[in-house]
Amino acid sequence: MSDVDTDRVRADLTAKRAEICALLEETQEDAAPVALDQTQQGRLSRMDAMQRQEMAQAARRRRKLELERIDAAIARIDAGTFGECVRCGEEISPARLGLDPTTPLCRDCAGG
Repeated sequence: MSDVDTDRVRADLTAKRAEICALLEETQEDAAPVALDQTQQGRLSRMDAMQRQEMAQAARRRRKLELERIDAAIARIDAGTFGECVRCGEEISPARLGLDPTTPLCRDCAGG
């Protein structure tokens, strides 16, 4: 793709990947199982801790999916297919890639 600077995209994706990995490391403890020890916390406190745990786990799942998309985009850059729709092979518009460089599909194949 001549309209897209893949070196810049790779640098941006690599930086974003490092940021997500750091967040995953920082939030690992938040997603750990909540201990059932009613001598240390009441029922409402435990329910609150369980809710925080579930939110942390959901955030971690989203971040891991984002890592997978970033890794796939970097692999497409390495393969020389970045900017090509993985479904139909047509060019993904530079504007679409500018909004989300991890997108694997052109607008038509993405359904919109």
